[in-house]
Amino acid sequence: MHPRLTSRLLLLTAVLLMVAALSGCDSTPPATAASVTTASTPAPAPLAPTPAPTDGRPFTTTGPLVAEQQADIAAERDGRVSHVAVEIGDHVRAGQLLASLDDRVLRAALESQKAKVASLQAQVKEWESEQKAEEADLRRADIMRQEKIRSEEDWEHVKYKLDETMAEVARYKADETAAEADLKSADLALEQSQIVAPFAGVVGRSSARLTQEVKKGDVLFWVTAVAPLRVLFTVPESAMAQFPGGATLLLTTPAYPSLMQEARILRVSPVVDPASGSVQVIGIVLHPSPLLKPGMTMQVQALDKPGKAR
Repeated sequence: MHPRLTSRLLLLTAVLLMVAALSGCDSTPPATAASVTTASTPAPAPLAPTPAPTDGRPFTTTGPLVAEQQADIAAERDGRVSHVAVEIGDHVRAGQLLASLDDRVLRAALESQKAKVASLQAQVKEWESEQKAEEADLRRADIMRQEKIRSEEDWEHVKYKLDETMAEVARYKADETAAEADLKSADLALEQSQIVAPFAGVVGRSSARLTQEVKKGDVLFWVTAVAPLRVLFTVPESAMAQFPGGATLLLTTPAYPSLMQEARILRVSPVVDPASGSVQVIGIVLHPSPLLKPGMTMQVQALDKPGKAR
């Protein structure tokens, strides 16, 4: 064989053997290879919940100071102010006179009614005495009628006279009762001319002026007690744990930056207001400073222990 042809045959044989060898190595089907690759890929891990952000600072809120007793004092009848006994800032006792309305007409009516009641009481007593005498006459007439000493006609006359007297007693007693009711009404009207403090406290507002014409229901004074002082505030549901019943509170106010007051939680509302998502809390101020006044707005913060903020 020609040497050049021999070398070409050898080269062709080597190429064929290489192709056969490569085909034998790639024996894994394509689908199987793909499934293995998928099985060996790890599944993605579930996302962990994101914790609520917090800066660790205690919750602070604001609320007004209120006294346990506060009241608008209004006129109880129409009239003209004849005397003003107190001014704004005056401390008053329970029952102390604040102002008076002109009561001269009422006093005259009261005296007249007293005289009428006294007159009717005297007439009732007079008729009651007459009734007792006529009852005795009737008893004697009964005996005399039984013994045939007195006629039936005379006995009926005595009985009729007693009946008339008893009717007069009843009539005057009814008049006396009505007059006494009128007397109580006149006395009440006179009492309503005196405007008094319903409890001990301080006069916070006053609109009463001398000779002022007022109508029933017109507010003339606002009186508030000075102690005990309470603080009203609300806290969101998320901060409820910081304000349990009996916890100590720290109160401050921009009006007096150096003033720090302690308070104690008296009551916590058992329900959450769905509209605002908050609860109402009531605290009582411990040893309140004279600088504190009802109506002031206080900043409120919970304390872990007296003197130590959370």
